[in-house]
Amino acid sequence: MTSSPNTNPDAAAATQDEMTAEIREVHKEYEHALAHGGPEETTARLTFPPYRSSLLRHPTKSLHHTDPEEIELWSPAFGERDVHPLEADLTIQHNGQPIGERIIVTGRVVDGQGRPVAGQLIEVWQANAAGRYIHKRDQHPAPLDPNFTGVGRAITGPDGEYTFTTIKPAPYPWKNHNNAWRPAHIHFSLFGTDFTQRIITQMYFPGDPLFSLDPIYQSIVDQQARDRLVASYDHSVSQHEWATGYRWDIVLSGSNRTWTEPEEGDH
Repeated sequence: MTSSPNTNPDAAAATQDEMTAEIREVHKEYEHALAHGGPEETTARLTFPPYRSSLLRHPTKSLHHTDPEEIELWSPAFGERDVHPLEADLTIQHNGQPIGERIIVTGRVVDGQGRPVAGQLIEVWQANAAGRYIHKRDQHPAPLDPNFTGVGRAITGPDGEYTFTTIKPAPYPWKNHNNAWRPAHIHFSLFGTDFTQRIITQMYFPGDPLFSLDPIYQSIVDQQARDRLVASYDHSVSQHEWATGYRWDIVLSGSNRTWTEPEEGDH
């Protein structure tokens, strides 16, 4: 028997209307400060009250210096021979075809001056077409797909380009508040030349109705910075009777850099 939402002990107390009101209040304060000469905020706030676990997602103690040579001893070494091109196709990893809308996601990784970043390891992971991850912590009642694991990786080419073939993920519930749903997204992890150069971000899909309701997406209080996380539909990337296409560039530095997230927590 399934518990009703009102009696489910896992259901958070705050409603979506209350959460949306909190988000709007924070954004209103930011817009007021910006209009009066305050600084532009292009990254997510470390503490964003509507995003309940944000208090747990950043360091609370002072940073300590470490020996850079010691870090290098333990850092991963990635090269083209370590990553097979087929790993970028998340739809061919099993014996059958996964369920859902097949998509192609492509773009470039560039620095703040628009110069390509070649040889960059990109890892992706995502929910399936029902909004379910293959992870022991994901137990919400949506089906797993035996033909879709939801992970892949690739190395950027000479012009910083990358391409993944996958299944469009669905929204999924999380426990930030009652009836909380995350917009559909794909997680991107990028590695540089050593272990300390990893960043993680998320790519969203255009026109998602959950954008205004999601505290994680809205924790980036600047609209233009939020917009940079949303891919564009590109019909030239779509393939006849095979897959629709999206384009999304990742900017590693500068004022137009792509937002990055902490590595821990629910997202």
